[in-house]
Amino acid sequence: MGRNMRKSGVLRSGAAAVALLAGAGAAWADVPRVAADIAPVHGLVARVMQGLGEPALVVPPGASPHGYAMRPSEARALDQADVVFWLGGALTPWLEGPLEELAGDAHRVELLEVTGTTVLPFREGARFEAHAHDEEHDDHAGHDGHDDHDEHGHDAQADGHDDHADHDGHGDEEHADHDDHASHEGHGHEAHGEAGHEDHAEGHHHEGADPHAWLLPANAQVWLDVIAEELAEHDPDNAAAYRANAEAGKQEIAQTVASVSATLEPFRAKPFIVFHDAYQYFEQGFGLSAAGAISLSDAVKPSPARIAEVREVVADLKVACVFSEPQFNPGLVATVLDGTGAGTAVLDPLGAKLEAGPQFYPALLQDIGAAIAGCE
Repeated sequence: MGRNMRKSGVLRSGAAAVALLAGAGAAWADVPRVAADIAPVHGLVARVMQGLGEPALVVPPGASPHGYAMRPSEARALDQADVVFWLGGALTPWLEGPLEELAGDAHRVELLEVTGTTVLPFREGARFEAHAHDEEHDDHAGHDGHDDHDEHGHDAQADGHDDHADHDGHGDEEHADHDDHASHEGHGHEAHGEAGHEDHAEGHHHEGADPHAWLLPANAQVWLDVIAEELAEHDPDNAAAYRANAEAGKQEIAQTVASVSATLEPFRAKPFIVFHDAYQYFEQGFGLSAAGAISLSDAVKPSPARIAEVREVVADLKVACVFSEPQFNPGLVATVLDGTGAGTAVLDPLGAKLEAGPQFYPALLQDIGAAIAGCE
């Protein structure tokens, strides 16, 4: 009889566990299916969804967001999404077609268009203006041009990105591995010649808004709230959890900014060169100011004239460090460094080697800050 009672108790416990799991499955099923374009956006969305669900990532770590052909699983994530968060066509012009075709029924949130987002215009030339006129590195004169922008805080996106619009990426899904886009600097434009190619790129890649806006922590904090409200609208039952996660994420970013700022204090007065102009948001957030960039953009091979000009900047300003990026030719940096006393280190604005998930964004800020502070 005791054995039967024990058996009955086990059955009741098992039934309760099944009911609990069924309830959890139902709650999970009610959570919106979400996709994000790049890892930093994915990390912010994952922070808001923590404990409730996981977003899908469209552009994998290590791939160039400027030109990418999606794998079938990534196309499927877009096709199934209820909500898509993406930076916008300025960063991923090729994604506009797939969004229309695959995620036409999804609610799409273009973060560069969000009210309260700071979006800066691209800087021009190998030597940035702040350093051409003021070598004290104590102002951001080149960054205040966004005062005349629209209600979202920025100018309209450059029409010049249309040359990528026909590369929708998903029409060639049988080619499973497309990560070689990340290392293909020229993107098929070499026929223009080095000097001509740079002129062409300046008209098509380097006008209007700089899309690397995720590197300004204040933007990430704005977006956390936007993500939470968007998900709360689709999933009212979990609205409080989304908002609480966003608030916690903002506090984590604030704490990270304080920590990284302290780490960067000894480097703040030192001039440095970046591989391409992707870091002015990080500079604004942490009181830094780059002296110039080796390449006009990350899709452009710099001309010999530009390399020579960068070398002059390194010599004139006694640049402390020249930063490379993991997917680009280190030989260009070596050429710039040759005969100088400048150090070098690797910066990765997309955090390709970082673990995806809710803590990705603070880890990205720490990673970039540590690379800058530790440059030798």
